[in-house]
Amino acid sequence: MTKITAAEVNKLRKATGAGMMDCKKALVEAEGDFDNAIDILRKKGQKVAAKRADRDSTEGAAVAKVNEENTLGVAIVLGCETDFVGKNENFLALANQLAEIALDHTSKDAFLAADFGGMSVADKLVEQTGVIGEKLDLKSFEKVEAPYVGAYVHINKIAALVGLSANVDNAATLAKDLAMQVASMGATSLSYKDFDPAFVASETEARIAVIEKDNIELERLGKTLKNVPRYISMAQLTPEVLAQAEEDAKAQLKAEGKPEQIWDKILPGKMDRFISDNTTLDKEQCLLDQDFIKDDKSTVAKYVASYGEVEVTEFKRVALG
Repeated sequence: MTKITAAEVNKLRKATGAGMMDCKKALVEAEGDFDNAIDILRKKGQKVAAKRADRDSTEGAAVAKVNEENTLGVAIVLGCETDFVGKNENFLALANQLAEIALDHTSKDAFLAADFGGMSVADKLVEQTGVIGEKLDLKSFEKVEAPYVGAYVHINKIAALVGLSANVDNAATLAKDLAMQVASMGATSLSYKDFDPAFVASETEARIAVIEKDNIELERLGKTLKNVPRYISMAQLTPEVLAQAEEDAKAQLKAEGKPEQIWDKILPGKMDRFISDNTTLDKEQCLLDQDFIKDDKSTVAKYVASYGEVEVTEFKRVALG
């Protein structure tokens, strides 16, 4: 029987992340051959992975990395089966190592084929499935490239990236605040201008139907009814629609007996309220149209504008689940 030293076991453990006893058993089976021992551990991982292939890997860690120049960022989610493993220091270290490698690759497939200590990233995940005993897989892979890229990670559950059109003064603060906004509010589009008209139309119909149904129950209970908007996006508020809204507001002021000479002071607030009530879809899904989380009296667009000649070029968000 080949004598296996503690130094050899420790070397294999550092190379693979496997436990001490698993490393010793692999070296014994490989008769001291280091490369063969790695292959044995990998095959063990393949067997465990095959057994757990139908398991749900809904826990894990979301990680974001940005290069030193702040021009490229990556966000990934490394999935596992339990929260216990997802919070483990070794698992989190693996997720961060993977994110560093991901910075050098343009697609998920290229990343999975990339080298990780003499094996591919995909094989490393299989190997670690055997080591940890839970299904591990790459759930998400997103990249952003821009003149300036910032990132934000929320307790390893959500990671976000934001690209800016220029590296302006305090770009780091702006990009981090925007990435925090993306992580917190879950925007799916940059602006209402990106919406497909058919999507807006179907969403409007669906939302109005929900509110009308809710109002039936509220009326039965004698409670205040919800406002039923005619519109849900700025994409629908044409100059004609806004002009009519202003005329309706003036008619209301007249009916209330408000002196015409003070209408100019009241109308802006009424129009702002009309726009707010009729752009709920934008506030939910469009980053620039959302209320800014650090100042709900301002929109994200206004916050970005306060930094001068800079625009948001792109954003990405990944999350567990």
